[in-house]
Amino acid sequence: MSTHTPEKCSILIVDDIEANLVALEALLGPLHQELVRAHSGEEALKAMLRQEFAVVLLDVLMPGMDGFETAANIKRLDQTKDVPIILLTGTEVETDYAYRGYSVGAADFLTKPFDPWLLRTKICVFLDLFRKNRQLAAQAEQLRHLFAEARAVTALSGRTEAAEGTAQRREKGTPSPPAATERTEARLVEIGEQLTQIELLLREASGFDAVTLADRVAELERAVGGLRLGPE
Repeated sequence: MSTHTPEKCSILIVDDIEANLVALEALLGPLHQELVRAHSGEEALKAMLRQEFAVVLLDVLMPGMDGFETAANIKRLDQTKDVPIILLTGTEVETDYAYRGYSVGAADFLTKPFDPWLLRTKICVFLDLFRKNRQLAAQAEQLRHLFAEARAVTALSGRTEAAEGTAQRREKGTPSPPAATERTEARLVEIGEQLTQIELLLREASGFDAVTLADRVAELERAVGGLRLGPE
């Protein structure tokens, strides 16, 4: 029996204290993901512009740019605004810390010391979401390519039909209606409607059904294949 190995993701851990970074690496080691360190908010922003992260663990109390300011800057950048942030802080916190964290766009707020099982469970949720979003993006790109291919096939069919019609008129002296082209164009409209329905499903669905999505993509592949073979 073959087993599927989940895609390895990158996790950014940000803390100005080396011992805290070592502790986080030990806690997250069992997840077997790529762990990237940053010792300041500025270093974290540079790292996020260099590579893609599934989630960021961000210490609140840091000199210079603190966790709140760093989180706000992450959310301002188009390239990083969708990356979930878990803010981390010690037991001595002000009463408004959680509110401030959520107001700058943090997805969660945890207080040290962490329960290892709880921390890993929360991170696994974001890792799973990251992988599913990557899969959705790949499927959406596949759909766009299929639709573009269908349009190209239709354009080629139209040119061929026009040339054949011209030859028929020359031979018979009578017009030949482009019925095949009309059928192809109608099929293209149908494919476009299917694509629109799938894109709406991807945007609005509360859950993720990879099997259903794969089936819908397969339907479009067959439809495009039918256009390649010619009108029925």
